[in-house]
Amino acid sequence: MLRLMGLPHVGRFPKATVTRHGDRFQVLFHGGEHSRRVDIDLQYMEDAADLEATELRLLAHLQEVGYEVERRSPSPPEGGAGS
Repeated sequence: MLRLMGLPHVGRFPKATVTRHGDRFQVLFHGGEHSRRVDIDLQYMEDAADLEATELRLLAHLQEVGYEVERRSPSPPEGGAGS
């Protein structure tokens, strides 16, 4: 089960973009001229072994509570191929 608390009000920030980084998910809430970022450390996720399934559950949960969701590609690991 995924429980998210302290999210910005969906009326003020109707869009949520989820990006997976090495050790966390980053959720960027957008609304007009403003945005708010929430980082979710993977150590707090119940099934960090299956990151794709966890990410999809996170997106579904955000959509259920009223956000328009977008999934961004995972960021490449630091020191990866482009370095």
